[in-house]
Amino acid sequence: MLVKSMEINEIESALEGILFAAGDPVSADRLSAVLNIDKQLLETVAEGLADYYKFNRRGIRLVRLEDSYQLTTAAEYADYVRQTLELRKQPTISKAALEVLSIIAYYQPTTRAYIEQIRGVDSSGTIGTLLERSLIQECGHLDVPGKPKLYSTTPNFLRAFGISSIDELPQLSNYEQTEGQMVIEELGI
Repeated sequence: MLVKSMEINEIESALEGILFAAGDPVSADRLSAVLNIDKQLLETVAEGLADYYKFNRRGIRLVRLEDSYQLTTAAEYADYVRQTLELRKQPTISKAALEVLSIIAYYQPTTRAYIEQIRGVDSSGTIGTLLERSLIQECGHLDVPGKPKLYSTTPNFLRAFGISSIDELPQLSNYEQTEGQMVIEELGI
């Protein structure tokens, strides 16, 4: 498909406008349909814009979250935004929450019972905290007696760790299992 450079510029501008107005992630399927372009061209245009923002040290970033795109504040300018909007800084995540989050990220969808089996302790409070912070979500029920809830990560998880997809997590071989409990090393992301 041959596209004139003016058309690419118009697609970039329309994409910026849509993502700016939306605020939340917008699916690639929706963007492709609205812009009347195929997903491959959308990906090329989005990657070009993302590179432009990053290379020119702009205050925004175009991020890919699984199969969606979103405009976000560049991490290096987040403190200025917080100060300006008087937002309180998000508390850091506890080691227990990081353990639970890691288990869910690598074994999703997973149940609370499985998380507790790996950790060896009750994790209901930590799961509640992660749900409140929108880092995890309920994504259904396991088809066994009792129908336990299943948990998975959210786009907020991807955004918080600066990754586009769960596939970008470090390989599980970087982790060790000792006496039924997972010893969590630094994620390095």
